[in-house]
Amino acid sequence: MYLVCGSRGNIGAELVRALAGAGEPVRALTRSGGLPDAPDGVEVVHGDLDRPETLSKALVGVSGMFLLPGYQDMPGVLAEVRRAGAERVVLLSGSSAAGGDESNAVSAYMIRSERAVRESGLPATFLRPFGFMSNTLRWLPELQAGDVVSEPFADVAIGVIDPYDIAAVAAAALRSDAHEGQAYLLSGPDVLLPGERLAMLGAALGRDLRLEALSRDEARRRMSGQMPPEYVEAMFSFYADGTLDESRVVLTIEQVLGRPPRPFSAWVSAHADEFR
Repeated sequence: MYLVCGSRGNIGAELVRALAGAGEPVRALTRSGGLPDAPDGVEVVHGDLDRPETLSKALVGVSGMFLLPGYQDMPGVLAEVRRAGAERVVLLSGSSAAGGDESNAVSAYMIRSERAVRESGLPATFLRPFGFMSNTLRWLPELQAGDVVSEPFADVAIGVIDPYDIAAVAAAALRSDAHEGQAYLLSGPDVLLPGERLAMLGAALGRDLRLEALSRDEARRRMSGQMPPEYVEAMFSFYADGTLDESRVVLTIEQVLGRPPRPFSAWVSAHADEFR
């Protein structure tokens, strides 16, 4: 039995489908205990990763767990996982974790989560993806209102990756001990600027879309209404000051899965209806 945390999220939902589609027993963890459109055979269970004591029933009979980073008591969560007799953990992290900079708030929670997993003694695989193609969905409110999208870091190119591929690597790591001890850096097949992604999305929708670059002050005001101040500073450190470089392609997807990663055009085809 595999327990998937974040089963409503972009990666978790794909992972539930991937495991269920492979005929594996899957248990999807949610805070509400409900999961609309769960695949047939998927068991949906309640649990709160900020309250490790709520996880005991969800962990019964679990051999592997897909875990998200940044919860209040990661050692407590992992103690419950270990107590349940799980054989391995796959932790979603991020590429900035490799730098070890705990002064950056985003990097810090990933680094600390990875450390907690290592200190738990559980066999583990760490996934460190670049920016998600699904972040394109953040443009949805503006595209519902018109044809102009405003972007804080319009000049930053990223080797964006489809959550479908991240989930596929997670599934492989859960199903085999061959990936234990690995920290996989994950990218898509192309390095794209936001404007290039917008142009591809516009072509698929038959719309003439335009990107408007925000100034640093405009970006800071926008982001301050969306996230805590320390995360705003982390994003500016990454993308304005250039402390994080995701403007490259790595070959991990092909090495692990034996196929190339899905291009952004495939993500657009799969999600175009969400923008209509």
